[in-house]
Amino acid sequence: MGMLDGQIALVTGGSRGIGAALVRGLAEAGADIVIADLPMQDDEASDMKAEVEGMGRSCRLVHMDVTDEASVKEAVAEAGRIDILVNNAGILKPMPLEELDGPTWDAHFDVNARGVLFVTNAVLPQMRERKSGRVINIASLAARQGIATEGHYAATKAAVVTLTRVYAQEAGADGITVNAICPGIILTEMAKNKLVGADREHWTQATSLKRLGDPSDVAGAAVFFASPLAEYVSGQALNVCGGLYFH
Repeated sequence: MGMLDGQIALVTGGSRGIGAALVRGLAEAGADIVIADLPMQDDEASDMKAEVEGMGRSCRLVHMDVTDEASVKEAVAEAGRIDILVNNAGILKPMPLEELDGPTWDAHFDVNARGVLFVTNAVLPQMRERKSGRVINIASLAARQGIATEGHYAATKAAVVTLTRVYAQEAGADGITVNAICPGIILTEMAKNKLVGADREHWTQATSLKRLGDPSDVAGAAVFFASPLAEYVSGQALNVCGGLYFH
């Protein structure tokens, strides 16, 4: 028996990277899954669907553009019951702030912050009706201190942390918890390709645990927030960084 048996989790951007690990971890804990992603991710989403079904859990795919409120509402209606919402979809195009243009700034806020607003607002009514629900937002350690060439991204993730705290206050009376996860350096395929040699060794040694994160480390935190173990935890932003940051 898993801690999340009988629960249905919707994960945005659940086709690859940290999103795929979140899907995998929630399914291993017993949840049935809805993966919400763009049509261009259909091949990877289908692979994840097959993997989840191989665990004996059900998995559905819905198309969702988190920047488009109509698309979000349509996908949520198609998904049906959602007990656990994981707002994971995000983008990052590194760029020094002095080189940043308006469209790039807007694109990051549209996906990373406004997407959290649209999806959460679409799901909350059914959670309020049931007087129960879990919302988990994937922020970033960048929200804590900023990172060179990622100032715009950090700003969006700081917004996600603030949205988490306010949603927790506004939805708590209906039995809904809202929490955030702030991953540190997580070795997704993209990060493995980017972080090599001395740079990778530097960041490994900078952590207290002397290792960089695996996507499954983020999934563990999500399972905790989604489970009965965290029913009295809300409005929190948990650093999952191996001891790279301490505030």
